[in-house]
Amino acid sequence: MERIKITAEAEKIIQQLKAKHGELIFHQSGGCCDGSAPMLFEKGEMYLDESDILLGAVAGVNFYMNQDQFEYWKHTHLTVDVTQGRGASFSLEIPLGLRFLIHSRLLTEEELAFLAKKD
Repeated sequence: MERIKITAEAEKIIQQLKAKHGELIFHQSGGCCDGSAPMLFEKGEMYLDESDILLGAVAGVNFYMNQDQFEYWKHTHLTVDVTQGRGASFSLEIPLGLRFLIHSRLLTEEELAFLAKKD
């Protein structure tokens, strides 16, 4: 059981961007621009610190979330998806006329118990 997954459509875009940019990371901060939208950066282009939590990896890309954001999302399972439209961020998919977004659902009691043991 993982906290995060990715749709097949979003994975295709990730593979395309990996081929162009190399190693990548996702970060969801809840800050400016697209608010809490996940943003994709070249590895090393986003400053990570002790307030960033690694939720897992999707399509071989580590997904980090700021600790404050995680407090709001810790009871949910997240799925990274992609849609048409330009977001107001610096994320790598924006020039393609796309943007990543998150679908969420509440974790079950069993999933919460499993993750509590794992964390």
